[in-house]
Amino acid sequence: MKRALVLVRHGQSTWNLENRFTGWIDVPLSEHGKQEARDAGTLLCEAGYAFDVALTSCLERATHTLELLLEEMGCGAVPIIQDWRLNERHYGALQGLNKRETAEKHGAQQVLEWRRGFSVRPPELADDHPTHPRNDSLYSGVPNLPGAESLADTLIRVRAWWQEAMAPLLCANQCALVVAHGNSLRALAKLLEHLSEDEILEFNIPTGIPMVYRLNENFAVLNRQFLADDTKLKAAVDEVRNQASAKQGNHSI
Repeated sequence: MKRALVLVRHGQSTWNLENRFTGWIDVPLSEHGKQEARDAGTLLCEAGYAFDVALTSCLERATHTLELLLEEMGCGAVPIIQDWRLNERHYGALQGLNKRETAEKHGAQQVLEWRRGFSVRPPELADDHPTHPRNDSLYSGVPNLPGAESLADTLIRVRAWWQEAMAPLLCANQCALVVAHGNSLRALAKLLEHLSEDEILEFNIPTGIPMVYRLNENFAVLNRQFLADDTKLKAAVDEVRNQASAKQGNHSI
């Protein structure tokens, strides 16, 4: 039996629009992001999807995307499970900074490594910093909260989430929707597709375009597709790649 897993990166946030590192800072959707969420719901409805369960992070831009998407589908009764392990990668002391200005200050190569390197952590927040998650009541009781994360760190928590929360639902043949973030979804894609560190460096997930996995009973990927035509998908992926203008080699930061 084929199992369907649909992933959606939240719609554009206000800080995406301002080209800032966001991480765990809780910012709202932009007006464009709200429309992206509704459009994703329309696409999924037109494609005939119905979900048994929806999973999302603890951050507003993801939860609001999910809310608007399900509203557009007329699926307000779908059970929703929130989990901090689906949060965006924690960008540490970079959070709130403009990506282009940070590249001008520290160099494009350094920011590329912070942003896209698999095992490279950005500068960490001090434990007493007001935006450190240990000072947020939302995460009370969660051990070992990060002050910064690499994608490798993000993969560790996403893998634990997959094993404890997602896989049992798929074993029960539930059709699941996951609305999360660029890096938590990239980590999940790496896990599902067994992508190398070089391959995940090049893997970009655009905002608001559903990505559908078909899995077999062992969770091996049978196929993956985006619900968008090639022109729209290319434009959306290029927008992710080119969030900052400074470049190093063939990679935008």
